Amino acid sequence: MALALRCLRPLPSLLHRSSFAMARGLPQAPRGCPAPLLEGCRQCVQHMLLSRQLATKKAKGKGQSQAKVNISAALVEDIINLEETSGDMQAVIEALKEDFNRNLSVRTSPGALDHITVVTKDGKFPLNQLGQISQKSPQLLIVNMTSFPESTAAAAKAIRESGMNLNPEVDGTVIRVPVPKVTREHRESLAKLAKQSTNKSKEALRKVRSKSITQVKKFKNKVSEDTIWLLEKQIQQMADEAATEMDKLLAAKTKELLG
Repeated sequence: MALALRCLRPLPSLLHRSSFAMARGLPQAPRGCPAPLLEGCRQCVQHMLLSRQLATKKAKGKGQSQAKVNISAALVEDIINLEETSGDMQAVIEALKEDFNRNLSVRTSPGALDHITVVTKDGKFPLNQLGQISQKSPQLLIVNMTSFPESTAAAAKAIRESGMNLNPEVDGTVIRVPVPKVTREHRESLAKLAKQSTNKSKEALRKVRSKSITQVKKFKNKVSEDTIWLLEKQIQQMADEAATEMDKLLAAKTKELLG
């Protein structure tokens, strides 16, 4: 009888702790964890989070969509910086947007020549820093090189080799840039360039993904297989979302170009 009472004595305390944890929705610490139940440790929290995500994945029936992986960056910061990976992918998207806006438009404006880089004996400079660009008519742009007359020839060469299908004419320190009439063929050519640019951006995106996955695999002997699997899935998921955004940008740009 005395033995039974000794065994029952800690029961109210255990029940209280268990019910409190359930009421607060807190996870139970893994068996063998040296830390208190409600305090836990960083490793245990990480283990529980990843285990729950893996269980969710395994619980999905055939033909059902899998739960979206969303690992806390803070829990895996010793393995990989997920925020940096996300930033690198977003940078690729922003570069594609900039390329679309600068180089692929049926609407001609003086700003269309701003980004052209001119190689001079003193270095490389944007065209708009060397010459004053203006629009004389919808089919003619003027670049006044009075401030840097010695760079006129180099500027004309840069415009000609810009890939914008322009054929500049030099008249002293003035560069006349006839703008081709927007034809259906020209629109289709621009749409093709937009597709090519998107494919190049997706290749850059794949390089970011591969670099991140390689970084994760360096820890395959230090963390569980489940952790590696979930991180790879998270990175792939991020890359897929970025690629989807690129496809949307391409669809919108193609619609704009083809009219």
